[in-house]
This record gives sequence, structure tokens and C-alpha cells, in this order.
Amino acid sequence: MTSMRATIDLKSTIITLFALVIFCPIISLVFLSFGDSEGLWAHLLDSVLIRYIINTFILLVGVSLLSLVFGVVTAWVIAFYEFRYSKILEIIILLPIACPAYLVAYAYTDFFEYAGPVQGALREFMGWERAQDYYFPEIRSIGGAIFVLASVLYPYVYLLSRTAFRQLPASFHEIALISNRNRFWSISFPLARPAIVAGLALVCMEVVSDFGTVEFFSIETLTLGIFNVWIGMNNITAAAQIACCSFVFILLLLFVELTARGKKRFNDTSRGQAIINQTPIKGKRAILAIFLCMVPVMFGFIIPISVLGANVFKFISLKVFIVNWEVLLNSVFVSLLGAFVVTISSVIAANAAKLSSNRTVFVAANLSATGYAFPGTMLAIGVIAFLGAIDSLFTNMNFYLSGTIFALVFAYLVRFQAIGFGSISSGLTKIPPNLISCSRSLGKTSNQTLQLITIPLIKRSIAVGGILTFVDIMKELPMTLLLRPFDFETLATYTYQFAHSELMEEASIPALIIIFVGLVPVIFLNNLFQKDCH
Repeated sequence: MTSMRATIDLKSTIITLFALVIFCPIISLVFLSFGDSEGLWAHLLDSVLIRYIINTFILLVGVSLLSLVFGVVTAWVIAFYEFRYSKILEIIILLPIACPAYLVAYAYTDFFEYAGPVQGALREFMGWERAQDYYFPEIRSIGGAIFVLASVLYPYVYLLSRTAFRQLPASFHEIALISNRNRFWSISFPLARPAIVAGLALVCMEVVSDFGTVEFFSIETLTLGIFNVWIGMNNITAAAQIACCSFVFILLLLFVELTARGKKRFNDTSRGQAIINQTPIKGKRAILAIFLCMVPVMFGFIIPISVLGANVFKFISLKVFIVNWEVLLNSVFVSLLGAFVVTISSVIAANAAKLSSNRTVFVAANLSATGYAFPGTMLAIGVIAFLGAIDSLFTNMNFYLSGTIFALVFAYLVRFQAIGFGSISSGLTKIPPNLISCSRSLGKTSNQTLQLITIPLIKRSIAVGGILTFVDIMKELPMTLLLRPFDFETLATYTYQFAHSELMEEASIPALIIIFVGLVPVIFLNNLFQKDCH
């Protein structure tokens, strides 16, 4: 008995230490921010920091409002009305989530800039000769960034809102009809508010984390400020100090999401109460419903894909295909490796958090899954600081982790552990506790129980978590850009290099590959949330 307890304690200690190692880059970031920035922090505070904060706040509010409109309207139409093509539209509405915002920004800039097809057609038709002859909205502006980000991020709001709307009992809507009250404003929207706010919190976290869009549009936000100070001014301490300012936004968003999921509950006391039936519509009402659903899809998927596709046909060649094939292999390699590491780590951490009676193990396992709440540029600083401290211990051995594939994969683990952990934890909640207890009572060890009982029952959750992690790594830009080994390109960094140099045709091929790979989890997401609705 003593030997078994010692084995359990040793295993718990190892899991706890491993989980804390994943959290160490965040701790390292905080410690680094207390260093000496050589007067640069004071200069930033006097000159640009307030502008960074204001721009970030404006971006958050603007994207939230537009995402709210796109997401809630489409969710309401799909959840409550049945019309031709409605089942197909359920999936089509999700397509923009496969498009990284920075790729959509590249496409829209190419489409709406002065030399682009839209302004060119206007000049040809109206007889204008110079830019001073007419006014056209500047896509490279904070308004353009709001439009681009909302067009690809609204599916977060749509998914959670649709699920919440469909889970509302029919009796609630019957009461609204009897009382002659509007179903949406009186019943659906108030009761779905926690899910809607949770979706908006996810949107805001993505906005705070965004680097590619704001960098391409030259919008000075906190995330871009971190990058500019670190790379442009070679001052990682000041960059860490700016990163800590982002904690305020992150903590606020986490508080909003936790509050939204807090004590908000509703109960339907009638037995056998069915979920509300969809209302069949035809004719003009059906056309209006299709139009409302297709507007955000047009902005977030169809137009960008069309622009990128047109560029590909102009520029395609065998040489370009060979180069992109080599970059694709790099992307697939690090994405598969990162997804594998995250999946294994998540299975171990989630299983320990659920089954261990040790409170420390539970806290450590959950802390390891907090990285997704932080922007990639912030985590990159933390990873560099943490691995740099380790490298300094082995300087005499010529042993280095920084600037290697290990550093890149470790950064992916820190950021995307939350995806695998969340998916696997969700699967573990569906396993009856008595199955685990029976296995242990029959003499099976915890490892044997994990292999024979737990993993076979959560295979689907493991697969979903792995695929989502793979796709997120495939399109990850800031961490890969900052931490990749020398002369190592992925599709994301390869696209960025061309777009940064205004070579949009060359950037279109890798951009399209990223988007089409991102379409894979859309089906999984839709099926997952569909099952949650029934």
C-alpha cells in the first residue's frame, strides 16, 4: 500500500511539474517586465502607449458590435426557420472561420486599393484620372480592420448563439406568443445572452491576439507595439512591459466570459417538453433569410477566396509550385508534430485533472491550459525568456534550445494546450465514473485504465482536439515568425513575407492552401455543435 501511494505521489508530482513548465513562459514574461528597459518604457508611455491602448479598445468594440450583428442574426435565422438550402447554409455560414484574418486583409487590400479592380473600374466608368478626383474609403484603416476581423470571427458568436437558441424549450416561446410579446427580444436574446457574451469574449481574445491584420494595415495596437519594440528597437524588456498592459484586456475578457457562464440558468418544469420546431418559410421571406445568411459569408469567404484564386491563375508556374510544396511540407511537419505533442499532453493533463484527488494536480493541469488567452507575441517573449534561462545553464556544453524546432513546438504547446485540453475534458465528462471505478477495483492501474477504458471512449474528442490544433498551428503567424529556426519557412510566414513586400500574386498560393486546410475542422465543429443541440 505504501509503495502504491508513493507511486501515485511520484506520478502526481511529475504531472504537476510538467503542467507548471508549460505555464513558465507566462511567469517568465512577468519577471522580464520588471527589468530595466533603459528609459524606453518612459518614452513609450509619453508618446505611443496611450495610442496603442485606444486603438486596441476601438478595435475590440467595433469588431464586437459587427460580429454580434453577423453572428446573432444568422444564428436566429438558422435556428428558428426552415427553408430551402437552410441545412447547407448551416455549414456555409461557418466557412469564414477557416480564413485567417491576415489573409483576408491581404485579399481586400488587393481588391480595394487604388490600383485594384474596384477603383480601376470606377475610374474607367466615371472618367476619373487621379485619386484626388474622387473619394474612396481607405481599406488600410481601423474601420477596414474592424470589417475584416468581424467578417472572419463572427462564427464564434454564431456557433454559441445557434446552440443556445435551439436548446430553448418550446414552452418559453408559447408563453411569449400568448402574451403577445416579441419572441426574440423577450425570450431568445435574454436567455441566450450568456452564450452570446461567451462568443464575443472569444472574438475579443482573437482581436487582442491579432498581429497580421493590424501589422498589414499599420494600426498601432498593443500587439503590434510588442512586435515593433522587440524586433524594431531590440528591447525585449520594454516589449514585455507592453505585453503586461495587455493583461488588463485579457483579464477583463476572462472576467466577462466567466460572469456570462456564471449563475445564469433557466429551468423548464414541464415533462417531456420538446425543443421548439422550426417555422417553414417560402417565397420572399425565404429569399430574405438566404440573403441575411449569405452577406457575412460573402464578406468573410467568397470575396477573399475569389480574389486569391484570380491571383493564382495569373501567377501559377511549376517553379512556384515546387517552392510552395517545400514550404507546405515544413508546415505539415511542424503542425503534425505540434498537434501530436499537444494531444498527448492534453490527454495526460485532462485525465489527471479529472481523476486525481490532489488539488495541486487539478490547479496545475488547468493552469497549463491558459495559454490560449494570451496573444502569440506575448507568449513568444515568454518562451524566449524561459528557454534563454535554460540555455544559460548549459553554456559550457554548447546546448541551445532557442532558435530551434523545439522552441517552436514548445511555444505551440503553451498556446494551444487549451484546445486539446478543452476538447478532451469535454469528452471525459461523458464517461460514467463507475466505469473507471470498476476498472480500478478489478486491479487495473491508472495507466491501464487510461489505455483500456478512457482513451477508447474519448477517441472522437481526441481526434477533434488534434485536428483543431493542427489547423491552428498551420495558420499561426506571430509566434512562428518570431521563434522559427533560421531559413525555416511555413505557409503562414511565407505568405507574410510576400504580402509584406506587396507581392500579392506570390502570396495568394500559400494563402489559399492555408484556407483550404482550415476548412477541414469546419465540418467537425458543425457536427460537434449539432450533437450538443439534441
